[in-house]
Amino acid sequence: WERFRCNVDCRTDPRNCISEKLFFEMADRLAEDGWRELGYKYLSIDDCWSAKKRDAAGRLVPDPERFPSGIKALADYVHAKGLKLGIYGDLGTFTCGGYPGTTLDHVKQDAQTFAEWGVDLLKLDGCYSSGEEQAKGYPAMARALNATGRPIVYSCSWPAYQGGLPPKVNYTLLAEICNMWRNYDDIQDSWNSVLSIVDWFFTNQDVLQPAAGPGHWNDPDMLIIGNFGLSYEQSRSQMALWTVMAAPLLMSTDLRTISPSAKEILQNRLMIHINQDPLGIQGRRIVKEKSNIEVFLRPLSQAASALVFFSRRTDMPFRYTTSLTKLGFSAGAVYEVQDVYSGKIISGLKTEDNFSVIINPSGVVMWYLRPTLLPVQPLHARQQGLGEGFHPVL
Repeated sequence: WERFRCNVDCRTDPRNCISEKLFFEMADRLAEDGWRELGYKYLSIDDCWSAKKRDAAGRLVPDPERFPSGIKALADYVHAKGLKLGIYGDLGTFTCGGYPGTTLDHVKQDAQTFAEWGVDLLKLDGCYSSGEEQAKGYPAMARALNATGRPIVYSCSWPAYQGGLPPKVNYTLLAEICNMWRNYDDIQDSWNSVLSIVDWFFTNQDVLQPAAGPGHWNDPDMLIIGNFGLSYEQSRSQMALWTVMAAPLLMSTDLRTISPSAKEILQNRLMIHINQDPLGIQGRRIVKEKSNIEVFLRPLSQAASALVFFSRRTDMPFRYTTSLTKLGFSAGAVYEVQDVYSGKIISGLKTEDNFSVIINPSGVVMWYLRPTLLPVQPLHARQQGLGEGFHPVL
């Protein structure tokens, strides 16, 4: 959506309009340019794919001019490439782009249609529906998708339409209904938009952070790396901050024309390894300095951690000095540190050792920390069976 929006003018702009051609070509790029092997396996269609009216039986149908082969043929093509297909719907009378929505009486039919087509992910938006309809419709679609017998990732926009916060949003309930959900505004192709999302997520981290985990994720919206609005440093920052948030990495960019530098950021293996950590713990902002430097921490499996040092400054590179002890790590531990972007390794960093990082304006330094020596566990921790999973980070 962010990159191609609702461009349906295939006569004037056949290369970039929402059509099967665009998705066939993007599937080729995912399969052939190294994306699939890194885990970028879902090719997701957003709004404006359907015809303006349902068929005589009330079914959703793709636009016959722009998707002449049909969605099933597209799904078959995508699956043959070792990929999965996502599609967009809207719980309401219309989609946000003005196409047929899924009203409550169409929920079961649309779920069955998507399953028959071979869809693997559904993003269900919430334009043109009331809070009451959403409270009925989002759980109803979860039941309907499960009833098809086809595994379909369920992405809900429900919380975004309810302000994203309790008491209107019940995240415990949401985690039982949806696999991921949009909490906040759509991302736009600008640094200001990225910052507004980061601000909202970390200002509200006490509510949002516990809601995320394996099978149920907060979604701060798409990665816009490779488009027009972010500098190189800002692109690296978005990737690092989305990774520390345990966010789904959903690119919205043109993989046919992406620059080598943007591709390198999005294909950073260590970054993806951290993002996909099996514990699935969302990170938190732990330091907010007057110098406009912020520090974020994400606990990882095997007592590892990710740290992101982020600069909101706009003047010049800034030397930030701290220690792991000051960042809340337990005394007496020793770490091997790897810089996620440069690959540089620092061995034998003790928690009490001071260190400095130089952070570019709007940029990040990101560290992956593996313990080489952990502090001796207190007896009560061993008795409680915290054993191997005992984590040195407070």
